[in-house]
Amino acid sequence: VQLQASGGGLVQPGGSLKLSCSASGSGFSINSMGWHRQASGNQRELVASITRGGNANYADSARGRFTISRDIAKNTMYLQMNSLKPEDTAVYYCKAVVWDSTTYWGPGTQVTVSS
Repeated sequence: VQLQASGGGLVQPGGSLKLSCSASGSGFSINSMGWHRQASGNQRELVASITRGGNANYADSARGRFTISRDIAKNTMYLQMNSLKPEDTAVYYCKAVVWDSTTYWGPGTQVTVSS
């Protein structure tokens, strides 16, 4: 499984960004997908995840501002981020867990929130 994230960039505080993560390959069935982030000097942390059935889970820092969604037919996951704060600045990684519990990571996309 290959994952490719896009949609990162520079945005002012209070602004919005939408991240996308596309999965490609063959012979796989993705169970859950998720977004993690890693700020400079910090450990990677969960932002949000979503199951194949559409059940979403959010970190406290993301709940109410971020929305995770998934298009199973397109093997694509999205993260709509609103009301962005400087502390949201990080490299955002998408993750996919397939049928045998193997975890795949994308290369990451930089999100910078700054005026």
